[in-house]
Order: sequence, then structure tokens, then C-alpha cells
Amino acid sequence: MRNGEMTGRAPDFELIWNSLPNPVLMIDGQGAIVEVNGAAENFLSASQRQLAGQPLAGLAGEDSRLADLAGQVLRQNVKMAEYGVELSWPELPVRLVDLQAAPMAEGGGAVVMIHPRAIVETMDRSLSHRSAARSVTAMAQMLAHEIKNPLAGISGAAQLLQMNASDEDRELTGLIREEAERIGALVGRVEAFGEIGPGRFQPVNIHDVLDRACRSAKAGFASHLRFVQEYDPSLPPTLGDADQLMQVMLNLLKNAAEATPKVGGIITVQSAYRAGMKVATPGGRRESLPLQIVIADNGGGIPEDLQGHIFEPFVTSKSAGSGLGLALVSKIVSDHGGVISCDSQPGATRFRLLLPVASDETMPAADAEDAA
Repeated sequence: MRNGEMTGRAPDFELIWNSLPNPVLMIDGQGAIVEVNGAAENFLSASQRQLAGQPLAGLAGEDSRLADLAGQVLRQNVKMAEYGVELSWPELPVRLVDLQAAPMAEGGGAVVMIHPRAIVETMDRSLSHRSAARSVTAMAQMLAHEIKNPLAGISGAAQLLQMNASDEDRELTGLIREEAERIGALVGRVEAFGEIGPGRFQPVNIHDVLDRACRSAKAGFASHLRFVQEYDPSLPPTLGDADQLMQVMLNLLKNAAEATPKVGGIITVQSAYRAGMKVATPGGRRESLPLQIVIADNGGGIPEDLQGHIFEPFVTSKSAGSGLGLALVSKIVSDHGGVISCDSQPGATRFRLLLPVASDETMPAADAEDAA
């Protein structure tokens, strides 16, 4: 298309083509990709130059529903659609999509439109995660007052009993003290969770946060891993608390580092601008979330039965984990007006953050007055 094929377009075709919100692919009569729009480049994590000329079946798979649908449209010259399709693509997790395809009137070929379904489900889950995180915050206050004091009494009483106990009883009182300390440590972590407030928001360069987090990870828990950092240098600032966003990135990097193999482990950190991404808030407003951050690893993946629940409190696949790390991440991201989601399969796990851009409309009232 950009090289002059399939002529006859209107002068403003490129503007319209790249303004389409859904991924769209044009294929020729032999099923090779001719052109993709900007949304498709983002969705497929590949550029027009990389995709042009590639056979669709070769990328999606000969037996894929996408290739089969496109082939039927080319052969029968009719419009077709299919819903709830699992889309496979090289180096990307399987995603659930709806497909629509139609033949082109001139020159053969077809247009295929992809409707990602995951983002809608992500928004719904994000609201649930936000409610769950707030429930944990309220529970943390209750735990601090109602459990820690009597727990200290139990531990103290066990210590006194241990002083005059027989060897057999001393083992039992020691067990009581150890378990009391373990419960106290868990309550302490939950209490710390509840103390994380919204912070003082101001414009933040998310690349500064990512660079700090990556440097810290490379110097410590991820020193044995290879990092791939791909940033969009034109990304505008987001509105947030830099320290809390740093906590989010470090948590995600630590999870990635723990999931990757000891040899050959790779963590990929990417940033991109996704124009037109808006989310309806509980208050009825629609907020734009064009800033996308992706943290990916090549580890074994998250168990399938946990993938829809990993941001819920106390859900973890780690034998020694508390299940509060990703719940805290979800809470902080939600406090920043953003959304976090995860796609995972063996060899490819991707955490995707969508954040708002800092603007006069999104500045809190107090900060706006300070800036005036």
C-alpha cells in the first residue's frame, strides 16, 4: 500500500487508516500481508516493514482460524466473521479475539479486522481488583488492632510456659511461638499494604522510573539476567507518585526475575504510546490511558488456573509467597487511574500497564493550586 500497490485511494487514506482503533490487515490474493495499520503494529508487536510480504498463514499458523477465515473470504469472495477465536502469533501469548473479514472490490485481496476482547475483560477485572485491594486496606486496619495485641499475649504466655516445661512440652511451646511470629509477620505485611496511600501526584517521566528500577534490579536480584529495553522516546509524562511507581516496577521485575531460567533468562521492558485508549471509570467519566508499559520474561509462565486471579489478595503460585505483591501493584496502578493486565504462557509472560498522561485536567485540585 505504502509502496504504491492497490492504488485509487483518497488523499487522506493514511490518516483514516491509522486512526482506526482496531487492528486491521490488508492481504493480497495469495494471502500475503500487504499493509497493516498502526493499531495492528501495536497489537502484533511488529512494524509494517517487518510484516509486509509475509504470508498470513505462516505467521498465524496454517491451521489457525485467522488464516482459515481469510482463505475462505479470498476463495468465496464474501464477507465473514468469527467470534471468540484464540489468536496465536510468533513470540506473543495466545489472545482471545473476534474476527471480521471482507473481500476488496479492486485488485483482489481482503481486509481483516481484529477485535481484541482481552482489553474489555481487563477493565472489568481491574475494577474488581481495585475493590479487592480496598477491602484488604480496610482489613489491614482491623488486623492491626484486633489481632496483633492478643497475638503478642499468646507469644508471651508461651515463652513463660517454655521456661518451666519438660522437653516434650518445650517443643510444643516453641512451635506456638514460631507460629505466632509467622502470623505476626503476615499481619505486618498486610498492615503495610493498608498504609500505602495515594501519594502526592505530579508529572513523572516514566522512563526515569523504569531506568532506576532496571538499574536496581541489575545490581541485585536480576544480576544474572539479560535485559532488553525498548522505549518510545517521545512518551509524555504521566501523573503519579514516582516512588510508588518505582515500587510497582521493582515488584514486576522481581517476579519476572524469579520466573526466568537461571541460564538464558531475558527480561524485556518496553514503552509505547497507544492513542485512543479510554476507560470508563466508576464515576461515569472516560479517562484516556495512552501510555503503555510492558514487562515481559521468558520463564515458565503462570499456571492457567491462577491467571485470572493473580492480582487478587493472597493468591500466589510461590510456596513461600504471601500473595500480596501483585495485589499491591494493582492497588497502586488503580490509584494512579491506570490498568494492569497479564498474558502468560510457557516461555512468555507479559505484564501490561496502561497509564494516563499528565495534563491540567488530571492534576489534583491541590497540585493545580500550587502550580498556579
